[in-house]
Amino acid sequence: MSSPGSTDLKVPLSHALVRVPPGVRLERTQMVGLALYHALALLAFLPWFFSWTGVLLAVLGIYVFGVLGINIGYHRLLTHKGFVCPKWLERSFAFLGVCCLQGSPSRWVATHRRHHAHADDEPDPHSPILGFLWAHVGWVLVKNETMERDGLYRSYAKDILRDDFYAWIEDRKMWIWLVFMSWGVFFFGGLGAGLLLGWPPAQAAQFGLSLWLWGAIVRTVVHCHFTWSVNSITHLWGYRNYDTADNSRNNALIAFISNGEGWHNNHHADPHSARHGHKWWEIDVAWLTIRFLMAIGLATQVRMPDSQALAGRRGVA
Repeated sequence: MSSPGSTDLKVPLSHALVRVPPGVRLERTQMVGLALYHALALLAFLPWFFSWTGVLLAVLGIYVFGVLGINIGYHRLLTHKGFVCPKWLERSFAFLGVCCLQGSPSRWVATHRRHHAHADDEPDPHSPILGFLWAHVGWVLVKNETMERDGLYRSYAKDILRDDFYAWIEDRKMWIWLVFMSWGVFFFGGLGAGLLLGWPPAQAAQFGLSLWLWGAIVRTVVHCHFTWSVNSITHLWGYRNYDTADNSRNNALIAFISNGEGWHNNHHADPHSARHGHKWWEIDVAWLTIRFLMAIGLATQVRMPDSQALAGRRGVA
């Protein structure tokens, strides 16, 4: 159900990658990279690659890399400045975000800020107005030359690129090499652990490959789809606490799998707030983590929901 002033998008699923904005061309590097990750993830169905340790690392990795890296680091900290933390911690969060294969910090920030500036309008990089699958994954597979000509970074990420660390990651495409480095941590960590336990080299290598597959590949693919579901599903289905100009929705299922990002209508109503779950039952794991950082003195100047401004935007769920 929608609130007054909302935009009900009637999007046929068949409009997947057919309707695309002008100035867009397929990006082969992105296509090959995502296809490779998804193909490798299928190896998880082979018993040879299975280990409970690997599965555990995949589950924990959703939190460590996904929540700390993307939800908190890329999104609530770098993009929306929802709180302030020591620079070493900020960059650690950014490194974890890089390992999620969602691009460099500056590009992620610029794309997301553009999304908020033009939500569910033609310049929105990933609105379902061009189809469900476009919003979910199609936009990732292309290079939007129109967006580049409009000065994506200059318009939306100047503050990020003023930091030498983020400029270094962007200019030298270091984020790609950091992803490969994370692969090595999982494989060689498992290999080394097996050898220290006295296992034969072949068994130790098998264990290392299982940690790499589950901890790096499967975890990345699953988390990417969790993130993309916020772009697609929460702009189509769910309820609205606030009357925003876009079609953002709160979706409990997406909020659950994305650890709080699915309270998307709340977020669009007050983008700079570090807290996305506004009702007591809207559980937001990323926010609970930020609260912990506040308690130990690592998060300051935390921006809370602006109750006065939100009061004028109350919608009908």
